[in-house]
Amino acid sequence: MRAQIAEKELVTGDPDFWNDRERAERTMTEIKRLRQMIEPWEELIAEVEDTEALLELAMEEGDDSQEEEIRQALKDQQRRYDSLQLKQLLSDDADAAGAFLTIHSGAGGTEACDWVSMLYRMYRRWIDDHSMQVEVVDLLEAEGGIKSVTLEVKGDYAFGYLKAEAGVHRLVRISPYDSSGRRHTSFASVYVSPVIDDTIDVDLKMEDVRVDTYRASGAGGQHVNKTDSAVRMTHNPTGIVVQCQNERSQHKNRAMATTMLKSRLYEYYRQQQEAEQAAKAIEKKDISWGNQIRSYVFQPYTMVKDLRTSVETGNVQAVMDGDLDQFIEAFLKFQAGQALD
Repeated sequence: MRAQIAEKELVTGDPDFWNDRERAERTMTEIKRLRQMIEPWEELIAEVEDTEALLELAMEEGDDSQEEEIRQALKDQQRRYDSLQLKQLLSDDADAAGAFLTIHSGAGGTEACDWVSMLYRMYRRWIDDHSMQVEVVDLLEAEGGIKSVTLEVKGDYAFGYLKAEAGVHRLVRISPYDSSGRRHTSFASVYVSPVIDDTIDVDLKMEDVRVDTYRASGAGGQHVNKTDSAVRMTHNPTGIVVQCQNERSQHKNRAMATTMLKSRLYEYYRQQQEAEQAAKAIEKKDISWGNQIRSYVFQPYTMVKDLRTSVETGNVQAVMDGDLDQFIEAFLKFQAGQALD
């Protein structure tokens, strides 16, 4: 891989390299991607060798004062090794990209809107814990919570990790909205697609897109409700719909909606190419019983269980506070195993 990097860096030294800006940017992106893959491993190997040398020296001198430091170093190195091993599973072209994450309420009415609010908080916590950035692209509030929300998540491998969350999420709890204290079941869907850059080609013909403008709702002050600044785009051949209202400028909302539509189309066409994934595409599913990927049970017992991998935990509060890595890691390993079958 070092040879690949050296070969590509040699090309960048050509005086005519930047004459073709699009090709140059693709090359620089590829160099960055290759460096991100190899340099963390080189750094880890060097640190392990240093720790090994320190251990050998301590053993030769009979010095046990370094024991705690060595144990801590090995623990940290094991954690980083596990993380790098997981990244090896993220080999698709778009895995390293940012992500658009959309949560829609499903069956359950007010309960489902409250459930979307809870999932929104959960993903915000996960994003913060992984030092990523997030921007609310579109938000539709409703009685009891949120009808739908779309986030743009900015960070390395955001799509690669968050694609594990795509599917229907089921909540079982005693409803705070039911005066009789009965147990309710609610559903919400999560859809994840990569933020597409110029290095990934997506076939989007604007003549196939219907563009509607409307008055935005929610936060934004008086101006946001007085002009048709919000934009909705419908891709007629696929039926995919995206919308954006986070900016006061219709022009900016249109640009973001176009980016989102390309993102959704990329994922749609990728799934179409693989028959099994196309059958599981989230936009082809009802947001209701029988289609969920994960169940969250608050009463009569506490449990979160992923129905694809059978990973489960009784610590519901930790999960709702953003502790999703065990589910994400298990899914990526499960997906890699499926690819080998």
